[in-house]
Amino acid sequence: MSLRYKTVVTPRRAAVAIAGCWLLSFVVGLTPMFGWNNLSSVQRAWEANGSVGEPVIKCEFEKVISMEYMVYFNFFVWVLPPLLLMVLIYLEVFYLIRRQLNKKVSASAGDPQKYYGKELRIAKSLALILLLFALSWLPLHILNCITLFCPSCHKPSLLIYIAIFLTHGNSAMNPIVYAFRIQKFRVTFLKIWNDHFCGQPAPPKDEDPQEERPDD
Repeated sequence: MSLRYKTVVTPRRAAVAIAGCWLLSFVVGLTPMFGWNNLSSVQRAWEANGSVGEPVIKCEFEKVISMEYMVYFNFFVWVLPPLLLMVLIYLEVFYLIRRQLNKKVSASAGDPQKYYGKELRIAKSLALILLLFALSWLPLHILNCITLFCPSCHKPSLLIYIAIFLTHGNSAMNPIVYAFRIQKFRVTFLKIWNDHFCGQPAPPKDEDPQEERPDD
């Protein structure tokens, strides 16, 4: 089975895909503002204490956001299934590439070792991005599951802060990984940096196909 395929990515298709991702992100992220939050439970507790008027809500994430939303909707629907699916896809990709690299091909078939070797290096880079995403987000989601299913369990504050820090740091990790492992991204990043921050255009650089290889 060959991995060679042709996908035409037009500006229109790219724009539609990006717009669709942003729209879906807004719907998922803003769902608590549509009513799936802790306002009703806070209101009931406020009235049970004999208080009148608008309830005073302590500005803490777990006091405002429903853990049912965070676990059942956010984690079990929009994080865990796509993550598992991507893991299966990458395992299949690695299997197919390895099988092609281990095949004995004739000289007339071109240079499959070079082609599939490049595909393998790109797949490794993207798999690293997926691994960093899992390591960054799973701790916080696991803590949310503990909060929902075991309310009496103690969660150290330091552990919570580390989990929150990892989720925020994940966005900063991706450009660094891209720059270190993908030569085209590194060259473009340096060009933007030199043009806009150093005040001098970056010298043109001929792309070396062998330099495309990231560090394994």
